Amino acid sequence: MKKSQLSCAVLAALASVSIQAQQNDNNSPGAKIETIEVTATKRAESIQDVPVAVTALNGEALENMGIDNFQDYVEFLPNVTFQGTGPGQNEIYIRGAATTQSNIMLSSVQALQPSVAFYVDEQPVSMAGRNLDVYATDVQRVEVLPGPQGTLFGASSQAGTVRLITKKPQHDAFTAGADTNISFTKGGDMSNAVEAYFNMPVTDDLAVRVAAYNDQQGGWIDNVLNEPGEGGYISSAQVISRISGGVLADPVAMDANRITNPDISSPVDAAVVSPRNDALVEDNFNDASYAGARFGLSYLFNADWDLLVQHTQQTLETEGVFAYDPNLEGESSTNRFQPEENTDEFGLTTWTLEGRLEKLDLVYTGGYLDREIDTLADYTGYTNGGLFSAYYVCNYGGSVAAEDERCLDPTKYYREDTTTTRTTHELRFNTTMDTPWRVTAGLFYDDQEVATVGQFNIASTEKFPAMARTLVGTESINSDGGPFPADVSFINDITHTIEQVAVFGQLEYELTKDLTASIGARWYQIDDEYKGSTSTVDVSRRIRAFGTLDDSELAAVGLDPVAVNAAIDSGQLIIDDLESDGVLSVDDTIFKFSLDYKLSDDVLFFANYSEGFRPPVTNRVGGGLASNQSGKFENFRIPVYSTTDTLDNYEVGMKGDFLDGILRVNATAYYSEITDLQTSRFDPTNISFLVFTDNVGDAEIKGMDANITWLATDDLVINAAFSLLDTELTRINSELAGISAGVGSELPYSANFSGNINARYFFEMQEGRRGYVNGSVSYTGDRLAGMVMDAYVMEDATQLIYGTGSGLTIEDEAAVYEGVTYGNADGETFRGGRYVQDSYFIANLAVGVTNDVWKAELYIDNVLDENAVLNIDTQQFTPKVVTNRPRTIGVRLSYDYY
Repeated sequence: MKKSQLSCAVLAALASVSIQAQQNDNNSPGAKIETIEVTATKRAESIQDVPVAVTALNGEALENMGIDNFQDYVEFLPNVTFQGTGPGQNEIYIRGAATTQSNIMLSSVQALQPSVAFYVDEQPVSMAGRNLDVYATDVQRVEVLPGPQGTLFGASSQAGTVRLITKKPQHDAFTAGADTNISFTKGGDMSNAVEAYFNMPVTDDLAVRVAAYNDQQGGWIDNVLNEPGEGGYISSAQVISRISGGVLADPVAMDANRITNPDISSPVDAAVVSPRNDALVEDNFNDASYAGARFGLSYLFNADWDLLVQHTQQTLETEGVFAYDPNLEGESSTNRFQPEENTDEFGLTTWTLEGRLEKLDLVYTGGYLDREIDTLADYTGYTNGGLFSAYYVCNYGGSVAAEDERCLDPTKYYREDTTTTRTTHELRFNTTMDTPWRVTAGLFYDDQEVATVGQFNIASTEKFPAMARTLVGTESINSDGGPFPADVSFINDITHTIEQVAVFGQLEYELTKDLTASIGARWYQIDDEYKGSTSTVDVSRRIRAFGTLDDSELAAVGLDPVAVNAAIDSGQLIIDDLESDGVLSVDDTIFKFSLDYKLSDDVLFFANYSEGFRPPVTNRVGGGLASNQSGKFENFRIPVYSTTDTLDNYEVGMKGDFLDGILRVNATAYYSEITDLQTSRFDPTNISFLVFTDNVGDAEIKGMDANITWLATDDLVINAAFSLLDTELTRINSELAGISAGVGSELPYSANFSGNINARYFFEMQEGRRGYVNGSVSYTGDRLAGMVMDAYVMEDATQLIYGTGSGLTIEDEAAVYEGVTYGNADGETFRGGRYVQDSYFIANLAVGVTNDVWKAELYIDNVLDENAVLNIDTQQFTPKVVTNRPRTIGVRLSYDYY
């Protein structure tokens, strides 16, 4: 049984057999590397015979990894990265196909679809920005398919697919087991976990399996007292005035915004209150808790037909944040001014009916996912980036006494209530005839809905007694439209529905005994409907106005019909896929071609061409003019939707077992072209205070992955893996030139080189016991953060707001960052650059003893106590560093009854 959350196992699997090789149970001379059976092509096949770059780990290998948190798993995944801000708030990227995603506070409202699909058994459970974080207990195996898998697995399989395969009820015997884990983190709280399962045949035809778990993960990040002048939050009228267009230095602008104080002659003269967090000071405040259970039932109708039904129920609760403020002393301290809480609960029911019809295997499978997310987050940093910051936090005159005229406390919060449902059905057939050809074909249906209400406290409600208490639109579809609490000043009330139908198939034909060719195709149609309202935008009506191009409707949503039609005629705005009812509808056919050659029983060569895609994303404020109409932003209009981005992949590979099965080498080289790469944009200073999506341009990726497993002796297993990447932006859309990293720049989040080596040594003990020592070291190279060259802007704000810089590394990329225009500020410009997520080493060590029924293990994770930069989060307009858990020492105990 695995002892960590699903996201851990998901990413762990990508390390392939390079992480863990298995020996025969007797450890006899002549032991060979175990060959895992996978279903990567929707048929059960040996992993060494599948002519694609699939990697897999079985349940025993997952347990033997001995790593029990999300961040540590990443160190063993040389071709995979993750970006996010904590448990339940992460997204996976494979082979460098990465871009800037919307921040977690808006991922339910306005985010790109994932580029990597995530499956639990046969059910896709991906979600933009918040991949389902299933605790990985009682796992059969994890399969990962890098590269486009769209022909068999659909839209979000643009850059790869990850599948968690759970253990199913068995009809042959009663089994049960339990695992416990207790650990202590340097400078943090204790963690503990318990898992248990049992499998019971009820009759000859009916079997049940139940697994349950509870994992309490102690925190290590401290919310320290805010001390302005000592690296704490000072607040800065200079920043407020600059991003508000110099309003604090301009008496006329101050009067126009009801910010009146004749004594203010410059932003420096405006007193700004620094927020306080005395009541929230707490050590180790980033706790996480996983609790849940999975129930499975298997029924055998006869020798040919069987039914499997499973249900998983889980609650994930976190408090605090999993990032530190680099401006503070140490690498485990932060300043937060509102409680931070996240509850993520889901129920997942799946069913699979399998049978045989003479020469056909038939599978009907489906699932229903119901997920509820409740979030409360600190949003104080919005003051540092909102276009109307002075208007939000400053109150000169009004209800504030004259002698006390000043900018108010900038403390803000965000509260979210999101419900996600997803229903899928798939019917497929596999031929079983003894012929040179075989076919897999099927039908797929997917219906997703994300309904969210997000409430923001961003303004002084003293000043805005009527602001945003109700929604402006007629379609307040997830709430009653208000009134909302008095301190809420902005609302998102959005429902996003995605309906997909697809027909897919793959034909394989043996040209000779050793040479096989295959072709796969998938036709799909996706209907994307985006409805609802914000406090300032009737989203439903706005989108329908673009669908109909009715002049009166365009005018009713605040758009100039003449200007909009001119933008459409010139190609500036694209609306070709938008129906008159506001539904965004796309359809296409994608292909895959492959050729594989069996040099011998142990060596396979293959070559593939494959296509992947992500569907377009509708914008809430599509067609709107940038609020700043000077320089780079003159005449810029927000896209009505970001168009589909596609990935074409070419790869060659080899899989081989050598030296009588004690050495395995699997390697793949690939070249990928991404067209119209999607990205998320948030520029409240110049364009819009609402996040939107856009297409940044085109990119190329060249790379190589390799995994090596060596049974050095009957008792020593050595594994190594590495990834080489060369990513490059080859075209930049004109409106992003000088804002995004330029042509020739690297894509974000992926290192040019990463790799790991793992060794496991067994030794015999008395009374049938075996001991083992496991050690591993991994390296991740430098990675760039995000697509936009705004690091120096963030650094300038950090200096003004905290009185000190972040100290983070910045990659210079341009003499001038053209994305910065601060109204009537005096022509201030910044260099263009992106933050660098610096390279790091992680080492782990474990020793244990087992007799194959019970096992006891002592482990040390992060032996070197490395503080890795896993993500640089700039959603607060100053950088926060998401990091890994410090050195952790623990004990694992397990027992299995057979």
